[in-house]
Parts: sequence; C-alpha cells; structure tokens
Amino acid sequence: MPSVFLYEYITGGGTYSARAPDTPPGSLLREGAAMIGALADDFSRIPGMKVLLLRDVRLPDLRFPSADILEVADAQSERQAFHDLSKRADWTVLIAPEFDGVLLDRCRWAESAGARLLSPPSAFVEVASEKNQTADQLRQHGIPVPAAVPLIRGTQLPTNFSYPAVVKPCDGAGSVGVQSVTDQTAGYEVAFDGEIARLEEFRHGMPASVAILCGPRDKVALPPCSQRISDDGRFRYMGGKTPLDESLSLRAKRLGLAAVEALPPAVGYVGVDLILGDDPDGRDDVVIEVNPRLTTSYVGLRQLCQTNLAAAMMAVAQGHDVELSFAERPVEFDADGRVRVGNRGRGEEVSGVRCREEGGSTGT
Repeated sequence: MPSVFLYEYITGGGTYSARAPDTPPGSLLREGAAMIGALADDFSRIPGMKVLLLRDVRLPDLRFPSADILEVADAQSERQAFHDLSKRADWTVLIAPEFDGVLLDRCRWAESAGARLLSPPSAFVEVASEKNQTADQLRQHGIPVPAAVPLIRGTQLPTNFSYPAVVKPCDGAGSVGVQSVTDQTAGYEVAFDGEIARLEEFRHGMPASVAILCGPRDKVALPPCSQRISDDGRFRYMGGKTPLDESLSLRAKRLGLAAVEALPPAVGYVGVDLILGDDPDGRDDVVIEVNPRLTTSYVGLRQLCQTNLAAAMMAVAQGHDVELSFAERPVEFDADGRVRVGNRGRGEEVSGVRCREEGGSTGT
C-alpha cells in the first residue's frame, strides 16, 4: 500500500525544538491544523493511499480520522519519529515556517533519511527562505521585484531611498516582523534575529498570490487569489479570495511561473506573492516573495478544484500530465483556514465540515 507522510510544524510537535513550553498559539495552530487537515483528507481519498502524521501530544483534541497518527512529546521524539516516517513513507510533504531555518532543517532531515519529497527540496528552500537572495536571483533572470537594500540591525534608515518603504526580516514567514516606515526618520522595531534585514520600496497595487504545482516536466499554475492585508502598517495576512478577473489572473500566472522557473528545481506546491499594479499590461507587477511550501490558499483552492488537488500535485511531481478544472464560483478563506463558498456575496461556511457541493471538501 502506498503511503504519504504529511508533516506540519505546529501540529506535529515542531515547537518542542524551539523550547516552547506551552501549547502552540491559537492562530498559528488553527492555520496549521486547517492546512494539514485539508491535505490529509485529500490524500486519504486517493485509492489505497495510507496517510501518516505526527501530532503534538499537547493537542489531543486535534483529530485526523483518515490518518495514522504518531504522537510526539518532546524534541527528541519529534526528530526520531520524523526520521522514521520520512524514511518509511513513499512520499513526504513538509509544511513549516522559513524563519530560524525551521523548514530548511526539516528538508535536510528528510533528505538525509532518503525521503522522496513531495514538497520543495533543500536547494530550493535555501534560496527562497532568504528574501534578499531570492530577490537577487529573480532580478538576474529579469523578474521584476521591488527596489530594496540590505538593512543592518540597529542602523538608521538610509536617506537616499524611496519612501514609504517596508522593513522585513530576511528569513521571515508570513508577515512576522514586517512594518511600514514613512521616511528615513521613522523608527522601526528590531524584530529579526540575524544581522541583516531588508528595506524594500512600497509598491501600490493589488496584493495577490498564485500557487504553482511543480514537477520535473511541467509547472501548473492554479487560480490566483487576491489577498486581504491589514492596514495597520504591519501587513498581516488576513486571507484571500478567488477567482480574479481573467486579465489579472493571466498576469499573475505568467509572473508566478516565471519566478519559479528562475529558482532551483522544485517539486510540489509553491506559493508566489505578488503585487499587481495599475498598468493593464502588467508593467507595474512585481514579485514580493516565494513561499517554498504549501500555503493556506490550498484550503480555498481545493473547494474549487473539481478533481483531487493532492492527487494532481502527486501526478505533476511524477512527471505526468494533468488536466485541472475549477468551478466558477467565489471562494474566500481566512488566514486560519476558515472557508466560505458562495455566489455574489452569499456564502456557505464549509470549514470543518464536508462541502456537499461540487468542488471538494475541507477537513480541519
């Protein structure tokens, strides 16, 4: 029987290695549970597929009825169980934040165990996890990115830079540590661990994302999503919505595919964050960052996909052709994985229950 090991950092006991004494924070836990629950549900629907998971022992109420669960109670047991399952399974999918090398470390753990990854390998993660390095490589391949300079911890903002601007950690995940600055006299919080951060020009336009299924023969762009971002100067990701207008969708797909092509070879689900500018020809569009892992958009996109999105991800990774179709109806999802499916503003919340309409189901 084929098997897949699905690892999600928060629900899988990863915070033990960060010396976190308490149960993982609610918002991060809800987001992690939504992603791993949706993925486990989809993989379990592949005929004959066995789903393997790790679960933090502090989360006994977190249930995955379609999976075999191994509980972990400390950093040592997480590392050992991770090694055993990634070595044993036919496929391994890793979901973890980029900060502090968390995702990169686990990629290397899996590779050292001989795992067959169904998520980006360490060579891709190493570049995509470092925002300055990512931007440099994209720029070298002609991919538009915002103008930026490295920012050394504790130094004043440069006077010869275009403001307003954005300060962000080089290895951040989501919007942790990100803040806007109005001019060179503005203060900023030192919210990054390394010596170097990134000072980036603020770009006007629509925040958007596009997910790419990657494999050795092809890359398949999924329907792009608009993003809801907080207006408090911290750029907190609050969720997304799809579909976009056709012209915006084509621009997002074109730029997202070009960005992934410019980086080392990848496999599995990759997210690209963009700003789609005002120019209808896309001349003002830029790539903001590349997420080398499955993102929350999965829980929304699977509601539109009229086939099994996890099966499609596996097929692309194996070099097979796939034909995906998506229902033409709006889907909104929050950062914590809650999903609303509807038409013209009337939506049905489907998070945590099976969606009985066409387009799949979600499980958290």
